[in-house]
Amino acid sequence: MQIQGFTALLVWLLPMWRLLTPVTSHPTVNRCQLMQNTAVCNQRQLSSVPPNLSQNIEELQLNYNHITTLTDDCLIHYPALTTLSLACNELQTIQPTAFQNSQFLTSLNLANNNLYVGYQDSSEALKTLPMLNALDLSENKLDEEMTAVLLENLTSVEYLNLSGNLVQRLDENIFSHLYHLKELDLQRNVLFEIDNAFHSNRKLERLNLAFNNFPCLTDFHMTELVVLNASYNFIDWFISRQDLNETFQLETLDLSHNNLLFFPFLPSRSHLQNLYLSNNRLNFYQHLEDNVTYTNMTTTVEFYNLKNHAANVTAELWKEDLHGDLSSLQLLDLRGNRVSYFPQGFIRSMPHLSRLNLCINCLETLNFTSERFSGALYELDVSQNRLNHIQASEDALTALSNLTYFNLSQNNLNFLPTRLFSLLSNLRSVDLSFNSINICLVKPTNTVSHCIDWKDVPKLKQLYLKGCNIKTISSSAFSGMSLTHLDLSDNLGLNIEKSIQKLWRTLQHLGLGNTNIQDLTFRT
Repeated sequence: MQIQGFTALLVWLLPMWRLLTPVTSHPTVNRCQLMQNTAVCNQRQLSSVPPNLSQNIEELQLNYNHITTLTDDCLIHYPALTTLSLACNELQTIQPTAFQNSQFLTSLNLANNNLYVGYQDSSEALKTLPMLNALDLSENKLDEEMTAVLLENLTSVEYLNLSGNLVQRLDENIFSHLYHLKELDLQRNVLFEIDNAFHSNRKLERLNLAFNNFPCLTDFHMTELVVLNASYNFIDWFISRQDLNETFQLETLDLSHNNLLFFPFLPSRSHLQNLYLSNNRLNFYQHLEDNVTYTNMTTTVEFYNLKNHAANVTAELWKEDLHGDLSSLQLLDLRGNRVSYFPQGFIRSMPHLSRLNLCINCLETLNFTSERFSGALYELDVSQNRLNHIQASEDALTALSNLTYFNLSQNNLNFLPTRLFSLLSNLRSVDLSFNSINICLVKPTNTVSHCIDWKDVPKLKQLYLKGCNIKTISSSAFSGMSLTHLDLSDNLGLNIEKSIQKLWRTLQHLGLGNTNIQDLTFRT
């Protein structure tokens, strides 16, 4: 009886067990993570937009999935959506009514997809977004014709990313409807020409043209532009229009990693603060005029655009007062060029210059007296040049009261003005590595010396003297100093005696590599 009763009970519970088993043993997986008004559905192997999320979501992230098509009405359940990201899917087409219920969408990320396949249908869909503010179409294999179709009538867009596509040429129609455009990223395309492409974009402030194929940028007249990045191209001439009465709003210009032979012809009136010219072939050529031996050698060049119309720019190659307005410049980066001298008045034209980088150039002389560097200068790097002579009056050095970083390493210096560093009252870091400059055993009395008395620079914190052929450092060489970094590496046979003991309270880094010093003990 007991067995039969148990069997009857089991038979009665079996249907209920079958109902409960799917819930308890195989729970439904929630593919998206909900955080307030945001649904994060990244990397969920989705092939379509999930239909069962909260209707109140304002941001939907669907990155790194397998969505090939945004179908009509796929977003109909999410009328409050303002941000949609579909980056790194396999998206080919957006059907024309996919956004019909997304009137509040302001930010749309479609980066790294295949929109070149169905760009015409996708264009019709984009036109239904009246509040679209930011659009990312980067890395979609788009050429200029496809891009023009996709951008038709997107008058509300302010931020547009087209980087990593296949755009070769920009004409006057491609951005003609983007009246509110403020920022445009076109880097890593195959651009070689711009033909009045931005005439309608009066509000454009930031333009990125890096990593393209531009051979030159002439007739530059975008007065409202604040930031222009044209680095990593093949630019040999940059010439701004000189006949404009407006003041250019340009603050940052990046022409690094190009083929510039001449200093760029900058606007005659501007607010330029940051100028990046590193890794070009730039030099000044005024001195070459004195050595011209060819009777037919031209000294002027006239520029034409690709339509064979004169660009109204004639440059006198040896005339060096065409640098433009440098009065607001704060940073000048000339690393990796061929600069051998400064034209007369060039440095003086930058009264607010605070950072000057001239490493890896051909300077042989540095004259603080005649150049009159800005009193705002706090960083000066002239390393890896051919410097063999530095001239500096006391007044010129005293005026550099803000200079904190001074790099003279890897030059041909054997002598320096005795008070070169002591008159720089706020100097914190000096690099003299790989010059033939010693540490004085006694205080020098001449105006120039082959050694430096570092006790005269009491605020110095970092001192780099690698490879200076230093043999002996007196016990009092660093008395009264509070160095945190001292590098004496590559001075073979160095004898430091008790000099380092003076720094035991402050020293954090000590470089003694390749000196044959094997045993050093700090005594506290």
